[in-house]
Amino acid sequence: MATGGARGRRTQNARRRRATARVGGLSATGPLLGSGQLTLEAGTERLRPAQPAFDIHHDALEMPVEAPSGGPLAAPPEPDLRTLRRLLPRPDPERQIDDWGRSERVVSAFAPLLDFYYRYWFRVDVRGIENVPAEGGALLVANHSGALPPDAPMVMRAIQHEHPRPRPLYMLGEHWFKGYPMVGMLANKLGLVAAHPANARRLLRDEQRLVIVFPEGQKGTRKVLWQRYRLRRFGRGGFVRTAILSGVPIVPVAVVGAEEAMPIFAHVPFLQRLTGLIYFPINHAFPHFGLAAALMYLPAKFKIHFLEPVDMSQYGPEDADDAAFVQHLAERIRARIQRELDRMLRERRSVWLG
Repeated sequence: MATGGARGRRTQNARRRRATARVGGLSATGPLLGSGQLTLEAGTERLRPAQPAFDIHHDALEMPVEAPSGGPLAAPPEPDLRTLRRLLPRPDPERQIDDWGRSERVVSAFAPLLDFYYRYWFRVDVRGIENVPAEGGALLVANHSGALPPDAPMVMRAIQHEHPRPRPLYMLGEHWFKGYPMVGMLANKLGLVAAHPANARRLLRDEQRLVIVFPEGQKGTRKVLWQRYRLRRFGRGGFVRTAILSGVPIVPVAVVGAEEAMPIFAHVPFLQRLTGLIYFPINHAFPHFGLAAALMYLPAKFKIHFLEPVDMSQYGPEDADDAAFVQHLAERIRARIQRELDRMLRERRSVWLG
């Protein structure tokens, strides 16, 4: 029994020696330094718990340090923040991506193409640009149209080229963009933000941005040619409630030309279900030209009119919670845009010449 016990202790000690390595008379643990394993004290066979290692989640610089002679060492110097910043990976300044994913580099890359459409293909005529505030948050509300709507990019270029103090325009879009990885990623880098009240209030109230919304949503882009410029219902008026709670004005926008630039002649429900698209339109370019149809707009003359802002500062949170009142204001803004569209269409001599 004694022999067996001695043999067992020798076996256990051998295992302990293999678990640690002595280097220059000092003990060293295995690959997980200070992970709680046992270490072998220098010059002895007595085991002791390993000391805890440096923990980046705590201020380890406050732990006492002893000199080799046993006396205390001087307190370590305060960390140099500039040195720490140099050690961190530096962001690429050319990317210029904001918190919403909008990339100035991508916007600049698409600028020549958008400018070609703006100046030479659609020959955009802009009026009332002075109604867009030069600073502070503002919510632009516009009619929506076209199988692949060109209205938002043209409004963006109008503010960039015609406004005395141009600034980025963010678009509130529906969540279906997330179902199309390439389209969703590109739209996000151009300024599309998911249409959610929290996102809208942060953009408008907290960051004082320019934001455009199309209350017709998919109902507007699904309209066939004979339904053009007949505004659909503006949802439940959520954009009015957002403007009230954010304390920003609403700028109605009337756009003529987008309906004819990418018209829809018919829908094919069977192919819509087969492909999983939100709709399967038939027009001059799709589906026979495939994805190339996205660039095959017809050269319709564009007119963009920015109407006088609607002051929302006179309303309070109790008005925003009144569903009937919100719906009433939304309908008033919708009727105002519809009247301006009707007037613009009466004055238009030709779809192509304006």
